[in-house]
Amino acid sequence: MNVGILGTGNLAVTLGRAWAAAGHSPVVTGRNPLHASEAAARMGDAARAADPGDFAGTAEVVVVAVSWEGLEAAVSLVGGPQGSLAGKTVIDCTNAVDYATGRLKPASGSAAELVARSAPGASVVKALHLFAGASWPYAGPAETAPVVAICGDTQRALDLAAALIGDLGARAAAVGGLAGARQLEEAAGFVMRVVAAGHNPRLAVPDVDPALPGVAGTTAG
Repeated sequence: MNVGILGTGNLAVTLGRAWAAAGHSPVVTGRNPLHASEAAARMGDAARAADPGDFAGTAEVVVVAVSWEGLEAAVSLVGGPQGSLAGKTVIDCTNAVDYATGRLKPASGSAAELVARSAPGASVVKALHLFAGASWPYAGPAETAPVVAICGDTQRALDLAAALIGDLGARAAAVGGLAGARQLEEAAGFVMRVVAAGHNPRLAVPDVDPALPGVAGTTAG
């Protein structure tokens, strides 16, 4: 599959490299053609850089891995507002969080909903924003594989995102529609606040076995 990656930073490169190893063909673009070419080279022989104007027509699925500050401009760069991404699954990995304070940067709504507004007709899925690029690919036991919470309004898009997450060695957990993206993004802020307080965020969440009777709907008792 041609996996379009909008972004040239560490997360973009790590995801592209992992998907290339899984048999996909990453297509990379960004504002700077040189950076896009360098990122594609780091992903491996299966990857290539694309001109922003050609990007949407080449990618079968689009992954947005840019900073919050450049998000709207990045989607515009590939023609999102003009409908270039209509009908495509767009996976938004934007971490719209102030890393020093954990504050969520969007005053309202979510980064994923901004992507949806900026790319009319696209099926947007929020995913992969809670894990550092170094997390991928996961190569440990399946029973301890990371669980990646995702949300979106289109089942086909959720299924496609889940398949790509599986290719990273992780497990996808669909937790609702795109309206829930802000909650997922705020979870990243919570993680950063716990880290800033000097603690491991893994230990700040209850260890709950969903198979146990009476677990659903309770977090304490």
